[in-house]
Amino acid sequence: MPDVTELKPVSISAKQARHLALAGQGFETPDPARPVDRRRIMKMIRKTNMLQIDSVNVLSRAHYMPVFSRLGVYDRALLDQLSWGTAKQRKLFEYWGHEASLIPVEDYPLYRWRMEDALRGEGMWGRMAAIARDEPDFVASLLRHLEREGTTAASTLNEEPREGGSQWWGWTKAKTAMEYLFWSGQVMARKRRGSFEREYDLPHRIIGDVAHESVLPRDVAQRALIAKGIVAMGVATIADLRKYFRLPTEDAKARVAEMVENGDLIPALVEGWQQPGFIAPDAKIRRRATPSALMVPFDPVMWERDRVERIFGFNYRIEIYTPAEKRQYGYYVLPFMLDGDFVARVDLKTDRQAKLLRVFSAHAEPGCDTDHVAAQLNAHLHQLAQFLEMDAVDITEMNGFSKRLAGQRAMA
Repeated sequence: MPDVTELKPVSISAKQARHLALAGQGFETPDPARPVDRRRIMKMIRKTNMLQIDSVNVLSRAHYMPVFSRLGVYDRALLDQLSWGTAKQRKLFEYWGHEASLIPVEDYPLYRWRMEDALRGEGMWGRMAAIARDEPDFVASLLRHLEREGTTAASTLNEEPREGGSQWWGWTKAKTAMEYLFWSGQVMARKRRGSFEREYDLPHRIIGDVAHESVLPRDVAQRALIAKGIVAMGVATIADLRKYFRLPTEDAKARVAEMVENGDLIPALVEGWQQPGFIAPDAKIRRRATPSALMVPFDPVMWERDRVERIFGFNYRIEIYTPAEKRQYGYYVLPFMLDGDFVARVDLKTDRQAKLLRVFSAHAEPGCDTDHVAAQLNAHLHQLAQFLEMDAVDITEMNGFSKRLAGQRAMA
């Protein structure tokens, strides 16, 4: 098998790399005359391969936002149906993709190797491996409970009687066991509660016969994931490809080498990159992509901060876990991309009681036309308020750019 660094690569400029990185991400020019239906939503999700789920709800649940960023205002109930609806409506399942993610059901076989790893006690958090190893009878009792009772949340098992009249051992233990069963593919999330807690059931009751398909060989499934990942990322290093699906390091290296040898990946020398890159064989290097969008920290474009800086020259760090007095930009900061460049960032919150989209801070990037950026950002903020069913945008005028932003009229 050849060393992937020894093959003659295709040369790609920094600008081409940026266009490639955006072109595969499913951005479209919003068209108010064209409704955003379930088909368009699924087409977009298939381009990114998944939607990351996160419990932070200061603005909106994170998985709703990438669809809005790409397609504009849509009915969130449509995504709920695709994620948690009836068997006929459901097109997504929850599992560990990048992180906890909503993934197209047809891709379920590509993740079975990860479930098989978990069954062997590998590739998951140690506490889950320990309960599977040390208390198999307790774990088995949860499966019997689901088989008998149907959809169950771990918190409801607190006082649930066990066989023989004794009690469940408390929700913490039950939750740990359920998460092991979830990671190993023996149970699946039927839905998320308002508190964001999972409700579990058996896979075949949720995704039907797909749950019984044969397990693909590990290398076949991982190559298929990488093939999807390179299309979604446009151009990527081995580390980029590994992180997109959280592949084991050695597996990712081996799969990339195999795919280069087979012609399924083309090495690329990217301007400014220290590590070799790769593109898909049919990548359209001269394609242009210049979207404008607000992006949450959990958007696939923003997943890996070093990649964001390498491709866009944009230094971004999520500050949710930073003490308030040490934050530079705010708690929940969304970068604003205008015509393919990151030009500003805004700290946002939905005040659901007052029906306001609150802008606590806004900062323009150095060198941009602040008046033009403020006008465009204002328009996007008003569109976001409409999407989130807020009545107005309230801007705290804490600096010169915030004042410009507040002074702009919303653009159509």
